[in-house]
Amino acid sequence: MAMSAVARDTVFALRRQIAKIEGTLPERLEVPAPGASADTAGSDITIVRRGLAVAPQDAFLRTGIERLDAALGGGLPKAALSEIHGLETRDAGAVAGFALSLTSLILKEKQGLPVLWIGTAEIFREAGFPYASGLHALFGIEPEQLLFSEAPKLPDALWIAEEAARMTAFAAVMLEIRGSPQRLDLTATRRLHARAQSAGRPVLLLRQAGEAEPTAAPVRLIVSAAPAASRETVAGPLAGSIGRPAFTVDIGKSRTALPGQFTLEWNPDEHAFAERAENPVAVVSASARGTDPTPASGAVLAFPAVASPAPGDKPSRQQRPAHRSPRRTG
Repeated sequence: MAMSAVARDTVFALRRQIAKIEGTLPERLEVPAPGASADTAGSDITIVRRGLAVAPQDAFLRTGIERLDAALGGGLPKAALSEIHGLETRDAGAVAGFALSLTSLILKEKQGLPVLWIGTAEIFREAGFPYASGLHALFGIEPEQLLFSEAPKLPDALWIAEEAARMTAFAAVMLEIRGSPQRLDLTATRRLHARAQSAGRPVLLLRQAGEAEPTAAPVRLIVSAAPAASRETVAGPLAGSIGRPAFTVDIGKSRTALPGQFTLEWNPDEHAFAERAENPVAVVSASARGTDPTPASGAVLAFPAVASPAPGDKPSRQQRPAHRSPRRTG
């Protein structure tokens, strides 16, 4: 059966739309000649895709780590929704620190513009607010550049985020959410992603202790705290000291679908990331047959047997086992 002109145009438009969504470019789309059969038409339509669509360099926020940027296809997209995910509640500090590091990189390009951090009352009551002096010392962010919006409930926070994402008056918008609420579905994240694309501004979705559910964010980074290295001095690493903040970053989702795990350190002086290749924490070395083996056990000593108490004897209160005493409450 011949394919009508309307059907051919529809198929052509759908293929174009799919290629745009996937981030690929069709190299050649040949429309079959009128009167060709369906089988012939299927064989005549040729689509050759060669990697990802080439995007301009200024479309991505580069972390400065070449391996990470290459795995992400150029870096974090600026005009998009990006998800910074913490699998456990204790990772909330690492997620916030990593998000502030990215914010510091964003403000280098968007100087003079503030950043809006949105969350519910539960979020700020549980995790608290960033320390103002630490913002400037660690990230180079002035306290007046970081604005907070505390919403009573999640629907209010989502509405504020959608309205703020469309505004070009902000350098970036951050939305922090705890758990896996039903309202944070594909529809809600698609709206945030569309607003970010229209305004050309990044929107960071910070997740606390949530499941890795499907969202419209092109990039999902799973962040946790990494052991800090020793502080570097002129004489070398200072033993027992705590060095720069470190993060373990796993790529959970990206445009390239390339997995990877990275250990990043944040340099508070240069306001830049640095990759750490090895774990600085000392671990117990594997056992080996060295020159000094473990000494043999000493002689076995026989202790005298303890006489059992008489049937009528009762131990004093001081001699009672601790677990028999009543436990105090309050």
